[in-house]
Amino acid sequence: MMNTQPIPPRFLIGGNAETLYAKALQRTAPNYRRELIRDSFGEDDVAYDFVDVADEQAPCVVLLHGLEGSSRSHYAVELMYAVQQMGWHGVVAHFRSCGGVPAKRLYHSGDTREVAHMLNVLAKRYAKIYAVGVSLGGNVLAKYLGEQGDLAIPCAAATVSAPFDLMASSRALESGLPCRLYTPYFLHTLLHKVPPTTQKFRSLAEFDNAFTAPLNGFVDKDDYYLKASSKPYLRDITIPTLLINAKNDPFVPQMSLPNVSDVSGSVQLLQPKHGGHVAFVSGSGRGHLRWLPETLLSWFKRQQK
Repeated sequence: MMNTQPIPPRFLIGGNAETLYAKALQRTAPNYRRELIRDSFGEDDVAYDFVDVADEQAPCVVLLHGLEGSSRSHYAVELMYAVQQMGWHGVVAHFRSCGGVPAKRLYHSGDTREVAHMLNVLAKRYAKIYAVGVSLGGNVLAKYLGEQGDLAIPCAAATVSAPFDLMASSRALESGLPCRLYTPYFLHTLLHKVPPTTQKFRSLAEFDNAFTAPLNGFVDKDDYYLKASSKPYLRDITIPTLLINAKNDPFVPQMSLPNVSDVSGSVQLLQPKHGGHVAFVSGSGRGHLRWLPETLLSWFKRQQK
């Protein structure tokens, strides 16, 4: 277990406060170079936003974003700036329908077919790839790594605030303050991506039951959560992988986090007390978002051979 701990400013108390405040520290996005590349079905265009450096042989850090995230999410912006400053290439590979590019198909939390396709596309361009999955993207990445084992493309990987047990995370967001704070935010954009409906949704679980599950071949939300969760695959990961989860994450209950018996010897757990959901605000004064990119890039540098 790594000992590095983000220490938030004193005025930030609790996982919800940390989660929401991180967006207030949002910087303007880097000057991305966008390419539209066909998805794994050859049907929809998806957005790949690149930050390029002069050294063609430099490694590339690939970021898979969270639910309804994009290259302009606060965590993507901070990581891509840090990657560029290090002299590495970076790319935010969007899931279908994200990044302002419409698509016919929905994406989902277990879509390892698409992740495999993305990494294969990028492996043809870069000699060395490191992969980061955030939230939903972290669950998909971890599942991909477990499925692929030694055939996984990245040299090393990391997940951030991944909901490895989708049922547990769904229940955490079904009621109380997390439901009131986050559900309207996600549903606002998700409902524009599915056929019009008169149904009123009170939770993401209801949306998943009505749309995500049936549109992706699952019986219902329970079948979807069971089959798409990455936790059973963590023992099969063979490349160096860091799993970062804050213990006060309002999306991911602490009791659902993996322990050393749930993972392979190639996996390292980092579960700090603070961090909220993909926030990890640190420092004094207003605080900053540097802890996460510094931790990720330090991990990747240690894995270089």
